[in-house]
Order: sequence, then C-alpha cells, then structure tokens
Amino acid sequence: MNHKHPDTSLSEVHQSIDPAKAKTPWRKIAAFFGPAYLVSVGYMDPGNWATDIAGGSQFGYKLIWVLLMSNIMALLLQSISARLGIVQGRDLAQCNRETYPRAVNFALYILAEIAIAACDLAEVLGVAIGLNLLLGIPLIYGVLITLLDTVLLLYLQKLGMRKLEAFIIALISIIGICFITEIFLSKPDVGDIAKGFVPYMPNHAALYIAIGIIGATVMPHNLYLHSALVQTRKVNRDDRSIKRALKLNTIDSAIALNLAFFVNAAILIMAGAVFYTSGNFGVASLQDAYKLLTPLLGNKWASHLFAIALIAAGQSSTVTGTLAGQIIMEGYLRLRINPVIRRLITRLLAIVPAVIVLLVAGDQMVDEMLVFSQVLLSMQLAFAVIPLILFVSDKHKMGKFAIGTYTKIASWLIAAVIVVLNLKLVMETVEQWMAATDNLLVKVLILAGVAGLIALLLISFFYPLLRKHKTADSNIHENIQVSSLHTDVQPFSKIALALDYSDKDRKVIQYAMQMANPGTTFILIHIVESVSARMMGNEALDQEARRDEEQLDKYVQFFSQKQFTATGVLGFKKRSREIARIIKENDCDLLIIGSHGHKAVGDWLFGETINSVRHMIRIPVFIAR
Repeated sequence: MNHKHPDTSLSEVHQSIDPAKAKTPWRKIAAFFGPAYLVSVGYMDPGNWATDIAGGSQFGYKLIWVLLMSNIMALLLQSISARLGIVQGRDLAQCNRETYPRAVNFALYILAEIAIAACDLAEVLGVAIGLNLLLGIPLIYGVLITLLDTVLLLYLQKLGMRKLEAFIIALISIIGICFITEIFLSKPDVGDIAKGFVPYMPNHAALYIAIGIIGATVMPHNLYLHSALVQTRKVNRDDRSIKRALKLNTIDSAIALNLAFFVNAAILIMAGAVFYTSGNFGVASLQDAYKLLTPLLGNKWASHLFAIALIAAGQSSTVTGTLAGQIIMEGYLRLRINPVIRRLITRLLAIVPAVIVLLVAGDQMVDEMLVFSQVLLSMQLAFAVIPLILFVSDKHKMGKFAIGTYTKIASWLIAAVIVVLNLKLVMETVEQWMAATDNLLVKVLILAGVAGLIALLLISFFYPLLRKHKTADSNIHENIQVSSLHTDVQPFSKIALALDYSDKDRKVIQYAMQMANPGTTFILIHIVESVSARMMGNEALDQEARRDEEQLDKYVQFFSQKQFTATGVLGFKKRSREIARIIKENDCDLLIIGSHGHKAVGDWLFGETINSVRHMIRIPVFIAR
C-alpha cells in the first residue's frame, strides 16, 4: 500500500477532519459521513431530470426498476472510488498521472475538463430555467446570474468541509421536501408504483429512455470527486482503522445515493401520476412540466416547488462540480491555482457557449443543450470507470484491501453495460452529425475523433495490465533510506524580510532575530505602491517613494544597532514579482513575510502576495502571523 505523498488531494482540507477527536462514539461515526452527500448531488442534477420526466410521462411507473438498477450500479462504483482514496491516499486523477504516459494523461485530462464543463453547462441551464420559471427572469440573464456563485463557493470553502457539506445537505433536503409535497399533491397509486419495481420493458421507445436513464446516472466527475473527498478524514494507516473507514464510507454512500434514488424516483412518479394518467405523453422538457403541473393538479404551489427544487439541484451540483475540477487539474497537472480563478474558468466554459446559443438560436435550444451536455458526459465516462476498476483490483498497491473476485466481476459487468450503452448513445449522435452535414472535412474530423476515442479507450484498459507494477513516480519514496535524510544543519546566511510599514513588521523582525546567527545578513525589501511608481518603476521620485526610502533607512539603522549587517532595497510595480526578483538578485536563502490577514473577497481584491511569491522562488518562505 502507498504511503502519504507530498502532493495531497484537496490539500487545503486534506485530513482536516479528525474523527478520533470526537467526544462520543456516535460523533466519531458521524465524522465520516458527508463526502457521499456531495457526490450524490451529481445524481440528481438538472441533466437527469429530463430522462426522469420523459420516462414517467410516457410509461408511468414502469421504469422505476431501471432507476433502482442504475442506483445499485452507482453505489458499487462510488464505493470502490472511496476505497481507492482511503487505501492508497490518492485520488483517481493522481493515480492516472502516475500510471499512464504523459500524452495519454494529457488526453485524459482534456476529456475530464470537457466533462466538467458539460456538467456545469447542465447546472447553469438548470438554475437559469428555475429562475425563469419562478421569477420570470429571461434565460440569458439567469445564465449570467450564475456567475455570482463563485463568491458563494469561495465563502463556503473558507468555512471548512463540514460547513460545505452541511450546505449541500440543506439543498438536498429542500429538493426532497419539494418532491415529497409534489407526490402528496399528485396522489399516485401505490400499487402501480410497486409494480414498477418488476423488470419490464414495454417497447423500443422505453428501451431508449432506459438507456438515457442509465447513461445519465453515473457522472464521471463523481468518481474523481469521491476518491478525493474521503481523504478529508484523517484515518490511521493500520488495517483495523482502514477497514473501519471503508465500512463507514460504504454506509455513507448507501444512505446518500438512496436519497438520490428517492429524488429521481419522485420525479418519475410525479411525471407518471400527473402527465401519464392525464394523457400528456409527450412531456419531456422542464418548461413543459412546470407549465402543466398547476393546471393538472389545481395548485399553484406544484409548479413553484418544482422550480425551487430545480434551482436547489443546479446550485448544489455546481459546488461539487467545481471541487471536481480542482481535483482533476491538481491531480493530472500538479497545478494549483486560486479557487476563484478555477471557478471562473469552469463557469465561463459553460456560460459562454450557453449565451452564444441563446443569442443566436433563442430559448428553444435549451433542451437541446441539456441533451448535448449529457452526450459529452457519456463520452468521458468510460475513461474514468475503467482505470478506477484496474486500480482497486491491483493487489500490489491495494494490498489486502484490493476488491475481491465477486466485486471485480460485478464491477466489470457494470462497466461493460455503461460503456456499451454510452457508446451506443455517442454513435447515434455521431450518425446524426454525419447526416446533418455534407462537408467532407467535417465528416473526416468526426470519424477521426471517434477513432481517437476508441484507441484511447483501449490504451486506458490494456496499458496498466501490460506495464510493470512499480513506477518511478509512485514508488520513489520506497527507495529513500531514512539514514539518507540526515544532513548537517546549515544556518541561514541571507534572510530577506518583506516589509510593508505596518504593525506586521514587528512580528517579521522578531522572527528574523530568532532565526539569525552572528554572520547573518538581512535584505530588507519594501515595494513602493504609488501610482507613479507602478507606471515608471524605479524612475519615480514622488513623495511616497522618498518617504518609503527614509523609513527603510531607519530599519537598516535598527539592525546595525543590533550588530547585524542589513541592506535596504526598494521595489516598484508588481509586489510579488519585485519581491521574487530582489530575492534572486541578492541570493537569499530564506524569506520572512507577514500575513496580510485578508479573507475571502479580500484575497481577490488585494491579491495573494504570499502564494504568488512562493511559486516564483526556490527558497523557504516563513509566514509571520
């Protein structure tokens, strides 16, 4: 089994929840519950609603068994995803990076990002449709309003994982309450609902909808997400603790995904009770369902609750989609960026196409965009499921916690069903695209894309089976001898101090004195931030620059009185770049910088100097708080 790696998944919240610190046995158990609820929202997002409504309006309750089967499939895949994260301490994206060649990894990363954008597109449209139905806000404005949730997500992340999980659970509760009320108002026949759990396929049209339900159930980003979220819990590495964590996370997954099943079943039951029984067999769009609920049920709240649940579903899914995007980017590329920037990138990739289509084609294209988003998700699904099963089957890395024979057979059967059904959906879509164009170049590009996807699918399956178990990246820590870690301690010869002439300077200087030795030289850095300094650089001689230079000379004199050598250096223009430049030019071996104390919006408005500087330099950074 792998040990802890330095590049942890979701590093800002990695092992941030320690169940051992809970005061009662019940709280220790409850501490493990939460990750699966964030995952479950992907199974009830607006992209799933259309297939549920279509199935209920055309065939009543006859396809409930398909939802149940899909839920069982999802439960197994999510449980093995959690197993990967708990046992190996790696998320799915990290395992892919350590297993496949660079070119294959890049292709997998691009597909994963497309899946995130497609999922976010469905969520954007869901919220926009909900706002339009409930408040009459035009769809294009509703799409633009969804940009505001970047601030909401940043605030939730600052509060910590438990608060974020509580927010998601609250939204799930809203969805559940809305549909409990909808079922109460629609008064379905309980006996007919029970018959719906008996496997039966009325006709070919029902089979097509069943394929849509199964294909839209397991979201690829959820497999990445779950393998990372379980690592927010601190688990001891002994077999007993790991076994207990696996058991509790399986229970967590079962409860959360059964709630998701209830929501999807409630949508289908509502559609069957309201539309199927009244002869409205052609209802498939969210707008049609909203408009018909009130006249058919005779209660205006039926439509309002539907719209409220739709907004809650879209909002909850967009939060988890962003986390999945962060996991994928960090896992595949080892690239960590500002969460707000990451959120904006993801959201803009969804908003820009939606706005363009709405401006060009109008509101009638919304349903087509929802379907298209599900097709894009289907194209990515196999590339997440196949590596996941291979990784959790690997006894070399999973040890005694590798999945057993029966679980392995069930997993591969599920993977085969999902891959075949989704490939069928993709091929049908490709046929439609081919028939819709006479351009030979476009047809060649479509066929080349399909061939490339099939080749990548085969590589993702066979490469891990053919390669050696050990890789230099994933097992390099095993070759490090503990004795080689011992080195002679070298004192810091040049310490850089980033000063901003505030009360934080006192702490910076105190820590500098503690780390210094008689031969230490201090490089005192201050960045002039006047307008002229930003424009003209070191050619600026305004009053602020002169005052800053005088203050820096006083700091230098202070260090001289303490028998230390100190040099003051003024920087101009951008803070982070100037600090990094001065450090490199003076060959410093430690930077001490004060924490600005900004939170949430403050980081966005005033910048994150510490994070920016530490990526530009190769020396230790000490943050004085």
